[in-house]
Amino acid sequence: MMDIHQILKQLPHRYPILLVDRVLEIEKGKRIKALKNVTINEPFFTGHFPHRPVMPGVLMLEAMAQAAALLCFDTLGVTPDDKTVYYFAGIDGARFKRPVEPGDQLVMDVTLERAKAGIFKFKGATRVGDEIACEAELMCTMRTIA
Repeated sequence: MMDIHQILKQLPHRYPILLVDRVLEIEKGKRIKALKNVTINEPFFTGHFPHRPVMPGVLMLEAMAQAAALLCFDTLGVTPDDKTVYYFAGIDGARFKRPVEPGDQLVMDVTLERAKAGIFKFKGATRVGDEIACEAELMCTMRTIA
């Protein structure tokens, strides 16, 4: 379990791009289950779409990547600093199965499939209730910046 205060110590993201509200479960080196409460107050809803607010698919992928980062840091036993950046390295097989709307609660299930030469490969699924909203394979890497 991780609350928002612990998440803020791990992830550099802040409003409006911090997309993980709570970690429900974490199994070191294996998997993480995290959630994002989706509200009408999200800034992207004013333009996506004014007549029918829908969460952009890329933000569901970003939410999974942030959950993956938390799993990665926990697995490595590190707390990233200002000189560390965690990047997307690739996305494969992304599928969007249902729209995500205000009032939905996104639950991200992310599993670490492989870690090799600083590249981490994850399999992720985002659900609303029992329904899959988004699934994808994600590749991420950590880099030190000057």
